Amino acid sequence: MNKPKRIEFPEGLIGVGDSISQMAELPEGSVDMIFADPPYNLMLKGDLHRPNNSKVDAVDDAWDQIGDFRAYDEFSRAWLSAARKALKPDGAIWVIGSYHNIFRVGAMLQDLGFWILNDIVWRKTNPMPNFRGRRFTNAHETMIWAARSEKSKYTFNYEAMKALNEELQMRSDWLIPVCGGQERIKGADGKKAHPTQKPESLVYRAVLSSTRPGETVLDPFFGSGTTGAVAKRLGRRFIGFERDETYVDVAASRIRDTRPDDPDFLNVRAKREEPRIPFGWLVERGLLRSGEVLSDASGRWSARIRADGTLSASTASGDHRGSIHQVGAAVMGAPACNGWTFWCANMDGRRVPIDVLRQKLRAELN
Repeated sequence: MNKPKRIEFPEGLIGVGDSISQMAELPEGSVDMIFADPPYNLMLKGDLHRPNNSKVDAVDDAWDQIGDFRAYDEFSRAWLSAARKALKPDGAIWVIGSYHNIFRVGAMLQDLGFWILNDIVWRKTNPMPNFRGRRFTNAHETMIWAARSEKSKYTFNYEAMKALNEELQMRSDWLIPVCGGQERIKGADGKKAHPTQKPESLVYRAVLSSTRPGETVLDPFFGSGTTGAVAKRLGRRFIGFERDETYVDVAASRIRDTRPDDPDFLNVRAKREEPRIPFGWLVERGLLRSGEVLSDASGRWSARIRADGTLSASTASGDHRGSIHQVGAAVMGAPACNGWTFWCANMDGRRVPIDVLRQKLRAELN
C-alpha cells in the first residue's frame, strides 16, 4: 500500500515528498515562521574512527549528499525561493547549519531579499571530539534568523526571552546540549532513528521568540518532527515536508504522543503590543478618585489626583501639575520618570504601584 501524500493532525500536517515542489503549492504568504534544518552537504572523505578504532556514527546518508558547491547553491536557491514565497510579509525564517553550508546559505538569504536579524551560535555542552586531532573540536552550529524583508514587522517576544533567561537579556550564544538520553528517538534496532535530531529546547526557543499562539510554523526538512512536536506543545500550527518515509513514520508517531501545553498560559505578548491605558481611564472607571493622594513607595513624595487624570504636587521647588510621569520627574528633580511604577495608591493599608490597577483594567479590556 502506498503511503498517503499527507498525514493530517488537528494541529497541522506532514506532506510526504520533495519539499521544494510541496512548498511551491502552498498559498503565497500563508506561513508565519519557517524553521529549516537543510542538508549540510558534509562531503565527508572516508570513514571516521575513534582512537580505539571504533567507527564514528557520522552523517553519511544520501539525503545529505547534494554535490559540489554549484549544485548546493542551486538547491539552496530553489528551496529558499519557495520558502520566501510561502512566508507572510511580516514573517521570519530560521536556518541552522554548520561551517560546511551556513555561509553559503547566509549569502543566498541576502541575495533573495531576506533581512538578517541575528546569527545565533548554538554552543554544544557535549560536542563530538575531533578524533584525528587535526582541527579544533566543532563545538557549535550557527542559526540565522532573518525577516522576509527589511520592511517586515517581524515578531520578537523580547520579554519572554528575558524571562526565560532569569530576567537577563537573551544573548546570541545559546548553551544547549546535543540531543541525547530519553529525548533521542531510537528505532527497533536501538540505533538513532535520525542522525541529526535537534534538541527540542533549541527549537522551543526559536518558536517562542518569534511566533504567537495559533500561528503556523513551516519546516521544509521535517526529519524526526522536532518542529512539529514543539509547535504542538506551544499551541502553534505546523506544516512539515519530508521525503524519507521512514522519518515520516517516526515524526508522525512522535507528534501523536506529544501533549500540548495548557493554552491558558501560552500567550507571551510583548508589553509594547499591549493596549495603551491612559491614567485618566483609571479615574473614569472609579479605580482611583479625584482628590485621592498618591505617594512614592517610600512615602517621601505625594501628589493628588485631579478629575482630568493629571496630578498636582507641591515641593520646595514649587507647584507642579501634569501627567503621572511629568509630576513624578518634577518632584524628584529627575529628567524622566515612569509614573506607573513610581506612584502608589493606598490599598488595604499598603502602598501598591498604580501599574497593578492598569493591569487590572487591561485584563478587563482584553
